[in-house]
Amino acid sequence: METMENKSILEELLIKKSQQKKKISPNNYKERLFVLTKTSLSYYEYDKEKKGHRKGLIDIKKIRCAETVNVEEHTPPERQHPFQIVYKGGLLYVFTADEESRIRWLEALHKEIKDNTELLNKYHKGFFSSGKFLCCNQTCKAAPGCTVWEKYSSPHGASSAVKPLPSIPGELKREKSFLKEALAVYNYEPKGNSDVHLVRKKKYYVLKDEDPDWWKVRDLEGNEGFVPRAYLKEIHHTTGESGESSNAANVTSEEEENITKYDWYVGSISRAQVGQLLRQKGKEGAFMVRNSSHVGKYTVSVLSMTGRDKKGTVKHYHVHVNSANQFYLAENYCFSSVPKLIHYHQHNSAGMVTRLRHAVSTKANKVPSTAHLGNGPWELKREEIALLKEIGSGQFGVVQMGKWKGKYDVAVKMIKEGSMSEDEFIEEAETMMRLNHPKLVKLYGVCTKAYPIYLVAEYMVNGCLLSYLKGHGKELHPFQLVEMCFHVCEAMAFLESHQFIHRDLAARNCLVDADLTIKVSDFGMTRYVLDDLYVSSLGTKFPVKWAAPEVFHYAKFSSKSDVWAFGILMWEVFTLGKQPYNLYHNAQVIEKVSHGYRLYRPQLASEEIYQIMYSCWHEVPENRPTFHHLLSCLEPHREDDKP
Repeated sequence: METMENKSILEELLIKKSQQKKKISPNNYKERLFVLTKTSLSYYEYDKEKKGHRKGLIDIKKIRCAETVNVEEHTPPERQHPFQIVYKGGLLYVFTADEESRIRWLEALHKEIKDNTELLNKYHKGFFSSGKFLCCNQTCKAAPGCTVWEKYSSPHGASSAVKPLPSIPGELKREKSFLKEALAVYNYEPKGNSDVHLVRKKKYYVLKDEDPDWWKVRDLEGNEGFVPRAYLKEIHHTTGESGESSNAANVTSEEEENITKYDWYVGSISRAQVGQLLRQKGKEGAFMVRNSSHVGKYTVSVLSMTGRDKKGTVKHYHVHVNSANQFYLAENYCFSSVPKLIHYHQHNSAGMVTRLRHAVSTKANKVPSTAHLGNGPWELKREEIALLKEIGSGQFGVVQMGKWKGKYDVAVKMIKEGSMSEDEFIEEAETMMRLNHPKLVKLYGVCTKAYPIYLVAEYMVNGCLLSYLKGHGKELHPFQLVEMCFHVCEAMAFLESHQFIHRDLAARNCLVDADLTIKVSDFGMTRYVLDDLYVSSLGTKFPVKWAAPEVFHYAKFSSKSDVWAFGILMWEVFTLGKQPYNLYHNAQVIEKVSHGYRLYRPQLASEEIYQIMYSCWHEVPENRPTFHHLLSCLEPHREDDKP
C-alpha cells in the first residue's frame, strides 16, 4: 500500500549529467526517470516507456540547495534549462525540457526542503566542470559558494523561506525600540538560549550594548538573543537634503573613530609609568598606546617576558607615517588608521618582539581577564556539572570526564588560579567560541565565576586519534584511514576559509568519537589571521617534526604550514601512529628536511595517497595545495556508496 511518504509528487523524464568524480572523467548525459516523494529524490533507467533499475537516491533531508545553474556556452537546445541539487556528499545536475518544467521541479523541491537544518547561505551559479567551478574557478566540489542564495539565506531555512508578514499595528512601537542598527560581518550559529543566527551582510537591531563582547540583538523575524559584538558593524544612516534618513547603510570606518575610546590608549604618561603598569600586568604582550613627545604622534609600548629579566622587558615602538599617509610600526605592514594598525598587531607580531595580547588600561575598576568569557550565553552553572573521572592532565591542570545537566557527557578542562597557562586557556576558549563545524570539537560553555575555571566541551569516547591508531589501527580498513584524513581535512578547510591557522595539527590533537568521526581539537595555539600569515615572537615553542621549513627557520605560520602538518598527520594515520622521523632528534630533522629529505611511503598507503601527502611537503609554501583542493584529491579514494 502506498503511504504519504512514498507517494509520488512529481515524475518526469529528465536528463542527468554525470557526476564526474574524477577530473579526467568524460562528461556524459543520460535520460532518467526522476521521481520526487516526501522523503527522497530517485532516478531510474527508462527504456521503451518502462521504468527500469533505480540508479540513485537522495534523501530529502540531506538536500542543502536546489537552484538553477548558468547554461554553458555551445549547449545544445535540449540542455538549456539546467538546475542543481546540492546534498551532503554530492552535487547533481539535471536538465528539464523547458523553463516551465524547471520552475515546477524547483518549486516542489523548495517546498520539501524548506525545514532542512543545513541549507546553504551561498551556492555556485556555474557548473563544476573539468575539475573546477566555472563561476569562481574553485577546484574543490566542497568549496563554499560564491553567490548568495537569496531564497534561503538564513541557516534556519524555514524561517527565511517565507516573506515576513507586515507588522501588526500594535507592535509598530516595539519594532522601533532599539538602540541602533548593525550589519553582520560574519555568520554565527547561536549558543545557549540565544535564538539569533547572524548571516553575513544582514541587518540586525541592537537592543543592549553595555557589554564590550556580547550585544543583545533582534533579527528581522523578531528573534532575540546575544551575539558576539566582534561579528557586527554599526550602521550609520546618511541624511539627505530633505533631512530624512537614507536607506543606504554606510558602516562606520575605523578611520573616523577616535582612538581615545580604546582601552589601550592611555594618553600622556611618562615612560617610567608605562613600564611600571606593564610590569604590574606581568603578562607577555601586555601593551598600551600613549602620546609621543611630538603632537599627533603615538608610541606603542609592549612587555616581553622572553628575556632574562623575570619582570619582563618593555619595548617601545614609534608609530610612523609614510608618504601615503599610512601608519606603520614595521614598514611592510601599513594601515590607514592607528586602530587598524593596533588591530592587526593584536593578531600578528610582524616585526615586533611579540603581538599585542593584553591591553593595559589606566581606567579604574578594570575587569579580570577571564570575566568577559562568561558573559552572554556561554557561562554555565557549575552546580550542573558533575565531574566523574580524570582523563588527562598537563601544566594547566587536568581534564575530567563529566556529566552536564545529568545527561550530556562532557570533557571539562580545568585551570588553576595563577597558572602560567591562563592566557593560553583564555585564548583557546575565545577561539572555540568563534568556531562551529561538525569536524571541530564543540565548546558547550565555560565556568569563570570561581577557580578552577572550567572549559566544557563535547566528550569524545574513543580519545585521541594517536592512541586509537596505536590500539585499534590493525582493525581498520584502508578506506577508514582515508575517511579519517578526510574528516580532519574538512575541519582544516573550514579553518582555512575563516582565516584561522591551527599551528599544532597532529594526530595527538584530534579526537575520535564512537562512530569513528574524527574531530580536530586543542586550539591553544590557534590564531585568527588577517592576511594568512602569523609571524611568531621569539622563543615560541612548536612541534618541530610537524613543522614546515618556514616555521623552524623564520617562525612564519600560515594555512600552508598547516597543510605541511596535515601531510605529517596523514603519514601518522597510514603508519597506525608511528612517530615521524623516529630515528632523528629535532636538530637532525631540521637539517635533513632543509636539504630535501621527506618521510617514506607507509605500507598501507597507495602510491596515489602518498602523492597527496607528499604534495603537502613542497619546500615553497605557495606550491602546496589548499585544504579545499586536498578535499577534492581525497574524495575519489573514499569508499563510494553514494548515488
